[in-house]
Amino acid sequence: MTTVSAFIHKHLRFNVFIGLIDAAFFGIGWGFSSFGTIIPLFVSQMTDSAILIGLIPAIHAVGWQLPQLFTANQVARLRRYKPMVMMMTIHERLPFMGLALAAWLMPVWGAKAILPMTFLLLIWQGLGSGFTANPWQSMIAKIIPSEARGSFFGLQAAVANITISGAAVLAGYLLDLFESPRDYVLCFGIASLAYWLSMAVLGLTREPQDEEKVLPERETPVFSGMMTILRRDRNFAAFMLVRILYQFATMGFAFYIVYGLRRFEMGPVIAGYLTATLTITQTIANAGMGWLGDRVGHRAMLIIGMAAVVVSSLLAWGAPSVNWLYPVFIFAALANVAYWTIGMAITVEFGTEAERPVYIGMSNTLVAPFTIVAPILGGWIADSFGYQATFLASAIGGVIVTLMMICLVEDPRQREGKPV
Repeated sequence: MTTVSAFIHKHLRFNVFIGLIDAAFFGIGWGFSSFGTIIPLFVSQMTDSAILIGLIPAIHAVGWQLPQLFTANQVARLRRYKPMVMMMTIHERLPFMGLALAAWLMPVWGAKAILPMTFLLLIWQGLGSGFTANPWQSMIAKIIPSEARGSFFGLQAAVANITISGAAVLAGYLLDLFESPRDYVLCFGIASLAYWLSMAVLGLTREPQDEEKVLPERETPVFSGMMTILRRDRNFAAFMLVRILYQFATMGFAFYIVYGLRRFEMGPVIAGYLTATLTITQTIANAGMGWLGDRVGHRAMLIIGMAAVVVSSLLAWGAPSVNWLYPVFIFAALANVAYWTIGMAITVEFGTEAERPVYIGMSNTLVAPFTIVAPILGGWIADSFGYQATFLASAIGGVIVTLMMICLVEDPRQREGKPV
């Protein structure tokens, strides 16, 4: 056993505990500033544009994805990832203080000023998360043994979703109890405090200095390194194609809350309960799908999640009442877990230790342009033909990516002869 491996196993329980506490505080922040409910509700007070509202979760997703390939070479040369994680994560947390300020200034400055300010803050936050993402994932892959990563990612996400669900319900009551904009000032202020507490806990992570890691003599240009991997690893290339098309399959998800508001005239309390339904389901799915993925393969969990896209979209398309949105959100939760949690777990199985940051970067950065195009397309369909047309298009996309995952992508651990 190497020195690094011995350190990792010695401090494994501590790092798992720290990861779960970090997730709990982060979840509280997320529940009070959800990109799927709270922020779209805030923005809907300033605009009726389905395209702008649909861009809200897309901005966060693109911000997370876009920088990761461009930081891959720098991350690959690090012997310790934590300092970069701590420096970059400031930028994914500070903008929520700006959102609280934007809500407070709304009566004074008006929607014309606050709307662009809000989107600038969302872009800053998204990019901050993206610059944090590659070193954070690399750090987790380093301190958590490969046979436990799926379980850890799933358990961490489950803990976050428990606190998200509670915070989302409380946020719904705050929006109902207080007049605007005080309600949003409180939501974003509480979220900001929780995110800073999460960062403080994250700083306690124990990561060894890896002096045994062999560093390349010089950095490989990003584009040439990427093309070399795509030509050599056809299985990963197929996986990337599925991830790209997945964005179009889930483009209807961004409009569920606004559709409920406009079609069924639901109030903020119902929106809070729908968010709680989403997060409670994600809590169970994260733990269950992560554990199962470690045992039967993450590919199978991705296929289940992609099939859930079809069911969620079809239920939204035919929903006769607001109560039907609960199963819509349940199946959307399964799809989200498949893409994010299982997607991270399977991505770090591709390639070697030295190549891992490049694989992580590619699996996110190459998807980023389509993450922003998909909701714009979904918003255009919604504005032109109605929200139900967007949901139907998503269902068709879900069928396509499910079939592609079954026919084109193999589990990388099974393919390389590793135990599943």
